[in-house]
Amino acid sequence: MSTLAFEVKASYAFIERNFYIVKRYWGWELVWLVYSIVNSLSVSYIGFGMEKLGGQGIDSRFLVIYLAIGTLVWRYLSSVFYWVTDVIGMERWEGTIEYTLMAPIQRITHMLGQTAFAVVYSLVHTAVILGATLLFFDIHLAQANLTGATVMLIAGSLSFIGISIVGAVLPLLFPERGSQMTHVIIALLLLVSGVYYPVNVLPAWLQVASKFSPATYVLDGVRATLLDGAATRSLWPYIWPLLVIGVLTIPAGLRIFRWAEHYAKRTGKLHRNG
Repeated sequence: MSTLAFEVKASYAFIERNFYIVKRYWGWELVWLVYSIVNSLSVSYIGFGMEKLGGQGIDSRFLVIYLAIGTLVWRYLSSVFYWVTDVIGMERWEGTIEYTLMAPIQRITHMLGQTAFAVVYSLVHTAVILGATLLFFDIHLAQANLTGATVMLIAGSLSFIGISIVGAVLPLLFPERGSQMTHVIIALLLLVSGVYYPVNVLPAWLQVASKFSPATYVLDGVRATLLDGAATRSLWPYIWPLLVIGVLTIPAGLRIFRWAEHYAKRTGKLHRNG
């Protein structure tokens, strides 16, 4: 078997392993899905609440769609983020961290399998939430460019994967609470990316920070396709920053992860979990 074929097979093995983990913990997956649906519905209902609080001059239908898109996109991106950053925590939980990190495969092979599963899982997870949302709200997608929205999500995945690999370093460096420390990354992105409000309501310096968040471009692009029916070919101004962020952060993330892995091996932090 050639080296490339071996690495591809090994990468697929991680995808298959994650599938069986999801299947094993189906109860947790069901609870998390219900929570995600309820959370998305709760945020979307704020649109109708604003009409009640602010009067009839507010377009509640537009607000509901605006918020629903924000929650769905954010659910997708945060799901990709947590599946990738939890790569070490998952190995510790399963008791396989030494076997995985000592296996004769390249680290990029491991990450490729993890990220591929993260994207597929998150797409399915988000599609189910979308289906549930459509049952509660009268949202018409006849004019929406669903293909363009999917392209934006996939492009956003590339940039979020790079950031997630950097975040995956924290559980290596801080075994006791490293997984929880990754929340600060997603919280900062949530603040500046315009998930629930336009970026231009932020202070000027945070608006500058929003330009470095990949979620900003994903949200703007998806909203353009679903609210305005923007053509896929017109999405390049949103896509190219995502590609640049991905090209820069993925190699940097892999390099930082390798350093953190070597450090954890030297200091005996691989297996510690408290």
